[in-house]
Amino acid sequence: MQPQQPKRPVVQAGNANTPGLRKSFKARHLTMIALGGSIGTGLFLASGGAIASSGPGGALLAYTAVGIMVYFLMTSLGELATYLPDSGSFSTYGTRFVSPAFGFAIGWNFWYNWAVTIAAELSAATVIIKYWFPDSPSFLWSLLFLSLMFGLNFLSARGYGESEYWFAIIKIITVVFFLIVGVLMIFGIMGGKAVGFSNFQLGGSSFHGGFFAFVGVFMAAGFSFQGTELVGVAAGESENPRRNVPIAIRQVFWRILIFYIFAIAVIGLLIPYTNPDLLRGGIDDIGVSPFTIVFNKAGLAIAASVMNAVILSSVLSAGNSGMYASTRVLYAMAKDGMAPRALGKLNRRGVPVGALLVTTAVGMLAFLASFFGDGAVYNWLLNASGMCGFINWLGIAVCHYRFRRAFVKQGHSLDELPYRARWFPFGPLFAFALCMVAVFGQNMGAFTGAKIDWYGILVSYVSVPLFLLIWLGYGWFRKSSLIPLEKCDLSTHAD
Repeated sequence: MQPQQPKRPVVQAGNANTPGLRKSFKARHLTMIALGGSIGTGLFLASGGAIASSGPGGALLAYTAVGIMVYFLMTSLGELATYLPDSGSFSTYGTRFVSPAFGFAIGWNFWYNWAVTIAAELSAATVIIKYWFPDSPSFLWSLLFLSLMFGLNFLSARGYGESEYWFAIIKIITVVFFLIVGVLMIFGIMGGKAVGFSNFQLGGSSFHGGFFAFVGVFMAAGFSFQGTELVGVAAGESENPRRNVPIAIRQVFWRILIFYIFAIAVIGLLIPYTNPDLLRGGIDDIGVSPFTIVFNKAGLAIAASVMNAVILSSVLSAGNSGMYASTRVLYAMAKDGMAPRALGKLNRRGVPVGALLVTTAVGMLAFLASFFGDGAVYNWLLNASGMCGFINWLGIAVCHYRFRRAFVKQGHSLDELPYRARWFPFGPLFAFALCMVAVFGQNMGAFTGAKIDWYGILVSYVSVPLFLLIWLGYGWFRKSSLIPLEKCDLSTHAD
């Protein structure tokens, strides 16, 4: 039996009289969504723990490997998003180029990932704000921040784009300033005498902790980069995606090089990996962020307050982005008949209010779960969400590989592509392989101890069988199988 694909109406840009997703994003919005997507607590906080665990050399190698993987993933997504710009993104590509069942599973996986991330960012924001207001009630702050995220998304797509633009600028200015100060300190121009490369050779090597420590840093690096894929969703509301998306994608390599690789190198050069403050870095202890340590060494006394404000803006940015992306994917699935049809309706400003309300409610419920049972339910949700990000990346690699093969199989010339990903098929295959390493290496310690930690395995890997169950279950009920390459739907409604 041939697979049945859902019939999707062409969604045109809305105008004043006809509701529809608006082409709201300019090139500067997409560029900043791409630039700011992965700059957050992963860089400002987790980088210190990575260096402490695996040494500066191990952290640099792990972040470089993940950076290369993300670069290939973004070029794959760029080829897909310029050819078929669609707010459904992952769900749409999976449905067209793999199978409707795969699109269904990857779409719900993406929505769950970011809906729960909203709750995580609310929890982080309430802790951070207590740096200034230690006795204030957490619930009121979470309600305020959630209302802010909802309001920015309720106004219009432009509201999200503008807010993310300025959030990203704050983060970028901070990192650039940090790199300038760090380089000056390395050569002794600021903060005392030059440190050179002595900290890289501390203990005779720049690598420490062994193989499993390196794998753990690799996992942390993967979490840090999650969010770069949001530009694929935003492409569906770009004014000129075939021009603007490639511009944003080209920024990925330089962002990875400057904002992560150089930052890790500067931290490793300036702070010994044995510094106990690196291991204590966390949301609730901004005083020991590696950025704060470096600024303090440079004599900038207000470093802690400034970094606290920057990290708060990063957390709100991540929650804001999660609200936007999950809402748009849920809306697209509703249009495809993969979610309740009522969620596929737009208001006159082109905002899918129903999908936005459902996503907001789920994010709030997940946050409220942190108050019950010592946060056990919330921790389960959050751990499951972390794995979902890697599954999303696997989906990008699979969809691009299938798309390119179908494109050639159906007699098209590669010159027809508005943007062509380089290094095909190496790029998506390399990214797929490293993502699989990340998925299976999620909790290596649960297998390598004296006794197998079954609870740890369940918490860490529950998303994998759940994804497979949704994929195979939908395929069985809807009689959906793998689409032959020659029958993949390559039609496009792009301008």
